[in-house]
Amino acid sequence: MRKMYLALAAALLTAVTAHANAANGEIAVIVKTANSNYWQNVQKGATEGMKGLNGYTMTFQGPATESAVADEVNMVENAVNRHVAAIVLAPSDPDALIPAMKKAWEAKIPVVLIDSLVSDSGKQYYQSFLSTDNAKAGELCAKAMIDRVGQTGKVAVMSYVAGAGSEIGRVGGFRKYLAQHSKLQIVGPFYSQSQMATALNQTTDVLSANPDLKGIFGANEPTAVGMGRALAQSGKAGKVVAIGFDGNQDLQGFIKDGTIQAIAVQGSYQMGYKGVKTAVDVIEHKPVTKQLDTGVVMVEKDNIDQPAAKNVLY
Repeated sequence: MRKMYLALAAALLTAVTAHANAANGEIAVIVKTANSNYWQNVQKGATEGMKGLNGYTMTFQGPATESAVADEVNMVENAVNRHVAAIVLAPSDPDALIPAMKKAWEAKIPVVLIDSLVSDSGKQYYQSFLSTDNAKAGELCAKAMIDRVGQTGKVAVMSYVAGAGSEIGRVGGFRKYLAQHSKLQIVGPFYSQSQMATALNQTTDVLSANPDLKGIFGANEPTAVGMGRALAQSGKAGKVVAIGFDGNQDLQGFIKDGTIQAIAVQGSYQMGYKGVKTAVDVIEHKPVTKQLDTGVVMVEKDNIDQPAAKNVLY
């Protein structure tokens, strides 16, 4: 009997200790890169979301570039090794992060995905996914393009990292909508690796090689900024219809001066804010939804100063 009581006491102590570790644990927020206003806005949301979550701390990190996938994998593995309470992850590749996520799952560390999804083989290793509906956002961008350029002509697609979950949905939605609702011919896509300077050079080349280009789509923040700068430098601003993605200060300036006609702005702040809160809900065994749409707002010159736009611009 005494042995049984000792065993029960030990089990209870283990459970209490495990709960204490979680309740005083680190929420590791790991994003595609720390060097982007978009991801820094995610950090702002996560920082605000941590307020009132007593007993928890947050760390925030990301690789130097979105294409440094191996570095992001290492960050997740390091988080697992230091026994964090939960991981909020924006995976830069749909497959490469799955083994590290599996290690977290085996260590009973909850994973909440934001922004981009992983392949179906990793579905069991995360508890919730918060993001823009990227396919729907891509469709909205395509509709905005058709409304401005019409049904025929050439449209260039300036994308970022091939195969990234958000890129598949976003550019896929854009291309599919154009194919279904117009006869527009697509030039590209071209991949900037989320480097503004690369996007600028690629856009400059595309504009030079296609003097009859009617429209151009920049599918994420650094790509759209590079696209806008190339349009301005080449004298094509306002002459080629440009639709961008995300909403930093550069892109807001391009909307106001007419270089870019519309930008699809995601709820990046909400991804951070709700991401950490969802992670804590999982730790504390509260119900969470498997997928949550954090929304997108199409921002143009006519509505850029309206509350709906100001709530998502950064």
